[in-house]
Amino acid sequence: MKTYLVGGAVRDALLGITGADRDWVVVGSTPEAMVALGFTPVGKDFPVFLHPQTHEEYALARTERKTAPGYKGFVVHASPEVTLEEDLARRDLTINAMAQTDDGSVVDPFGGQRDLQNNVLRHVTDAFREDPVRILRVARLAARYPDFSVAPQTMALMQDMVRAGEVNALVSERVWQELAKGLMAKQPSRMLQVLRDCGALKILLPEVDRLYGVPQPPEHHPEIDTGVHLEMVLDETAHVHAPLEVRFAALCHDLGKGTTDKTLLPRHIGHEQRSVKLLRGLCERWRVPVPCRELAEVVAREHGYVHGAMSFGADALLRLLVRCDAIRRPDRFERVLMACECDARGRLGLQDRHYPQAAHLHNMLKAALSVDTASLSALAMQQGLSGMEVGAQIEQARVKAIASALAESQR
Repeated sequence: MKTYLVGGAVRDALLGITGADRDWVVVGSTPEAMVALGFTPVGKDFPVFLHPQTHEEYALARTERKTAPGYKGFVVHASPEVTLEEDLARRDLTINAMAQTDDGSVVDPFGGQRDLQNNVLRHVTDAFREDPVRILRVARLAARYPDFSVAPQTMALMQDMVRAGEVNALVSERVWQELAKGLMAKQPSRMLQVLRDCGALKILLPEVDRLYGVPQPPEHHPEIDTGVHLEMVLDETAHVHAPLEVRFAALCHDLGKGTTDKTLLPRHIGHEQRSVKLLRGLCERWRVPVPCRELAEVVAREHGYVHGAMSFGADALLRLLVRCDAIRRPDRFERVLMACECDARGRLGLQDRHYPQAAHLHNMLKAALSVDTASLSALAMQQGLSGMEVGAQIEQARVKAIASALAESQR
């Protein structure tokens, strides 16, 4: 029995990157022997075990045989006779098909070190085509390592897989998992570019794919192309280290612009409501987590109003805060403002623009929250007012507080 460190931990160590999860492969053992040594079995589809002390994953060396379309259409073969090279051969990319021995030596049968040096994402063998998740993995690795290019042969293989319908068999959980990782990477736009180049974006995210080539008013969008704008906004979210909810909101904030009547271009009147409708379908399709879909819906519906908030009066400002549920959920409203600021800066030549709307709306929300609603409610009820009348008094008090803050800000 021999154990080897494999995959991303070896790759990142060679790149000088720390913090990657450590995975191990075991050659020459059996499930029974692993359990006898104190390892805990956790793999459902193939033999994976947790180390009794470190709790790191140890997988028996295995090979796979394709039996049906999609992610789960495999028969796995694991036995003491499977070699390390056979196990590495089933992996997706050469930079992930390396192993490290106990003495630190690197086992590299497929040229992973060479491709690391040349910044290339290259498939290991033609078996790559058997798992459509690998298309998403290549795309999100391109976002993680934006200086890397996809090898022409690998891109051609991915295009063949898309044409063969393999992407259509992907399950929602895996799609969302890989998309989320790509959105959280260093340059999320690279994920969209790779998916678009191989044809998978049109299948997985047709709402996003439709944005490319759609013009916008040049006085607001010097980059003009809506798809290019989206890429710039996503990269701005990465620049400010935004959480996943903000990055997903950025991905979906302009979806409606892909369905604007061509006779109305480059204007996009009413695109916000169309964006919300398309967003809901996308979230349902890929089972997007509730925090992501809720924030994305607020941003899609309200980002234009947030951009214009500097010209609003007290009544309009309160209505905006209420629509964003900012009074009840002020922490989430901060993420709404972050997404809107990234939208404003994700434009050609405007990446460093000042965005006073964020501080302005933060101050207006602070003023609205300063109203002592408990005291107002108690007084109103003593006066015999009903629930709606109490609410109206609270609203008036908040408008007055915002108006005062507004006047102070204009001095």
